[in-house]
Amino acid sequence: MNLGFVVLMGIGTVFFGLICLIVLSYIMSAICRSTEKQTEAAPAAVSAAPAAAIPNRQAMIAAIAAAIAEEEGTDLTGIRILSVKQL
Repeated sequence: MNLGFVVLMGIGTVFFGLICLIVLSYIMSAICRSTEKQTEAAPAAVSAAPAAAIPNRQAMIAAIAAAIAEEEGTDLTGIRILSVKQL
């Protein structure tokens, strides 16, 4: 085989693969955009209800502080949680 032929086949294969990746990216982008439009068009089924009060709020904050202290390897007294927000 000729060395030039091998080089051109290698380069051709690489560029063909890159072109296929670009085409697949455009197709996936179009699919994602179409599903996004469908979800935006649908009315929101969940109403914005006010957040219910958290029962045993102090116990929950203590559990969060204990988990953070355990993960960080520090003492529990060094952890101060200033606020808790529901996401």
